[in-house]
Order: sequence, then structure tokens, then C-alpha cells
Amino acid sequence: MKQKTIEWGTEKISVLFGQVFFPTLLGMLGVSAVTTIDGIFIGHGVGSDGIAAVNICVPLLMVLTGFGLMVGMGSSITASLCLSRGRARMARVNVTQALLFVTAVALPLVGAVMLFPEGTAYWLGSSERLLPMVVDYLVWFAPSMLFTLWTAVAMFALRLDGAPKLAMWCNLLAAFVNVVLDWLFIFPFGWGVRGAAFATSISCLTGTCIAAGYLTFRARHLRLCRLRFGKKAFAFFGRNIGSQCRLGFSALLGEATMATLMFVGNHVFMQYLGDDGVGAFGVSCYYLPFVFMIGNAIAQSAQPIISFNAGIGKTERVHATLGASLTAALMCGTVATAAFVLFPKQLVGLFLNPGDIAARIAIEGFPYIGAGFIFFIANLAVVGYYQSIGKVLPATCFAMLRGFMFLIPSFILLPRALGAVGIWLALPLSEILTAVVIAAVFRIGRRHSMRHSAVS
Repeated sequence: MKQKTIEWGTEKISVLFGQVFFPTLLGMLGVSAVTTIDGIFIGHGVGSDGIAAVNICVPLLMVLTGFGLMVGMGSSITASLCLSRGRARMARVNVTQALLFVTAVALPLVGAVMLFPEGTAYWLGSSERLLPMVVDYLVWFAPSMLFTLWTAVAMFALRLDGAPKLAMWCNLLAAFVNVVLDWLFIFPFGWGVRGAAFATSISCLTGTCIAAGYLTFRARHLRLCRLRFGKKAFAFFGRNIGSQCRLGFSALLGEATMATLMFVGNHVFMQYLGDDGVGAFGVSCYYLPFVFMIGNAIAQSAQPIISFNAGIGKTERVHATLGASLTAALMCGTVATAAFVLFPKQLVGLFLNPGDIAARIAIEGFPYIGAGFIFFIANLAVVGYYQSIGKVLPATCFAMLRGFMFLIPSFILLPRALGAVGIWLALPLSEILTAVVIAAVFRIGRRHSMRHSAVS
């Protein structure tokens, strides 16, 4: 069925944002469901050690996904600008080069993980007790890294090409395949964490094949094209990929925030509460991708609208889109916070028996970590706004603040002052401090604009 053309520069902003946001949100929640369903089956089929083992591996996936989002966001911004200026061929080249680049990066990484799984497991922070499960998961999970990168880039291209519903179905179908295969491989086949990893790889491949088929044969504006070869072509490729990575760098930092949260959190929980603490933290880390994907869905839905209208000079539409994205962030963040504060026992109970030590630690901690979700989602929306208008410096600075400058010291200092509660509060404190800085920057920028207008 032919996709309806989306008029980025003329349609009412609220309608346009809703057209893109709802299918994008559903698709991204489908992606998060892949991870969460793994956790539910592993929790009941393997136990808290299985959850802890998988959680050890998740930071690697987060960094890789962040890399894909960086290239995908960057290629979408440059392709949006090309389309707004009538340069359709160059927009196609941008998308094709982005997919080629992530493939070249992923292949050696996949090979390295499969050849050296024990070294990778130790580097990620595995204990001796969890090592066999971590290695088992890594070996079968590694191929999905290539498919994850392809999907991350392709979803941006599908939405920009006017096919947000197809992007949604790519993710939902992958989630459905993962549900079926998780159950099959973990319970009837008894493969444990290996089965969960194999199911993830197959489900990611499913979504990738659909997206690749669309971009190869069906896309209207962004169909993959043949690239030129030669010295000048390689020089252009390098410059173009460099520009894409620069524009999308803060998207990488967004995923790096999640990776840092999980990596440092695993070590801190291990230090204070041992393997049971890592298992408890692992349960929360199965839900955090949902919150992150909500923020990502808001930012990525606003991106083509903002970039296209910025390219043709319609500033008022850019500001209206920012307002719509912040409203969505406030509403979604309130719902996410309420769920963690009001229903921690039910949320943890999906993964573990509430009587387990790890479950009790998680139930106590969920309300604390949930307190920061409104700021978490809103900060992602603001970073996405600055990316979309090509202002790399503020986008990168805000992403660095929430991901490293505030988060790591919070993880180090709060547990010393507050004990285990402080570990759970590290993320909320980091996001709140970042939101305060963003609000201050917005206020200063507004005053500067008012003074400039008065002088003019």
C-alpha cells in the first residue's frame, strides 16, 4: 500500500508531530520489549544470576546502539537538509554511506567479541561466578550487534522517507519474533541465557531485513544508491561521515549515559551489595530502556520536522515543535515516574519472586530511581532539539553533563553519604542537575535574544 506523503514544511505541527511520534513510540517500545522479555524469561527460567549476567553485557549493546544512533541521526539531519533544498540524490548518498560505514565498523567488533568472549566478559565487569553465563550470552549475542547498527540507521531513513508506520512494524515484528523464540529456546529447549541471546540475534535480523528491503526497492526519496569509487569519492566519504558523526555525536552520548549508568552501577552495586545487588539493579535496567526509548522517540519524531523547517528558515515552526516535544516529555515522564513509585512490587515481580533477596533490594530502590524520569526524558528531548538545528556544542555539553560530569560523581559520592539508597538516587540527581543547567542556558539565551531585538 502506498505511503501517505508527509508535508514537513506546511502541515500543522501538532498533527505532524503526532503522525510521527505515535508510531515511532510504539516501534521503540517494541525494541525495548525485546530486552525486557529476555529478562522476564531469564528471571523465571534461569534466575537472578541470569539477569545479572545479561546486565553485565548490556553496556556493550548500549554503546553500539549509541554509535548507530549517532550515525543515523547525523545522516537524517544532513538528508533532511538536502531534501529541503531539492537535492534528492545527495540525500540518498548520505543514507547509503551511513549504512556502509556502520557495517564496516560492526564486522571487526563482532569478530573480536566472538573470538575473545572471556576477555570481553572480564572487561565488562563479570565476576567468576557469573563468567560462564556472561560468555555464553556474548558468543550468541554478538551477531545481533551488526543488525542493531543497521536498524538504528535505517529507522531514521524510513521516518524521513515518510514511512514511520513501517519503521514501527519493523520493530514490533522483531519484538514478536523475540517473544516466541525466547520462550522456545529458554523453556522447551533449555538453552538458558544462550537461548535468549540467539533469540535476540534472530529477531534483530528480522527487523533489519524488512528495513533493508524497503530502502533497496520501495523508498520514494531515500532509496539506496550505487556509490562512486576513487580518491575523490573516498575523500568525500570521509568528510561526509565525519559531518554526520559530528551532528549526531550527542546521540552517542545519550546511549553512553545508559552504558555508563549500567557499567558503573554494576560495579557500585557489586561493591556494596554483591551479586544480589547487581541482580536487583539488572531488573531496573530492563525497564530503563523503556524510559530512554520514550525520550528517544520524542527527539527522533521532532528531528525531521525541526531539521526540514530550519533548512527553509521557518523558525516559528521549529519553536512550535520544541514546545510539542517538551509537552510530550512532561506527560510521558509523569506516567513513568508514577509507575515506579506506585507499583514497584508488581514491576519487579514480572522478573523475580518477590521473596528473593535481589527482588527485595529492587522493590526498595525503584521509587528512588523513578523520581528522575521526568527530567531524564525532558533532557533527551532538549538534546535532540539542539542536534536537529545543527548546534552541536550545546547538544554535546548537555549530553556530557548528564552522562558523565554529573552521573559518575553521583555514583561515587551518594552511596558514601546515604548507603544503598544513594546508588539508586545517582541517576535522578544527575538528570535534575542537568535540567537546571539547561533551564539556565535557555533563560540566558532568551534574555540575549530580547536585548538583540531591542537594539535592532
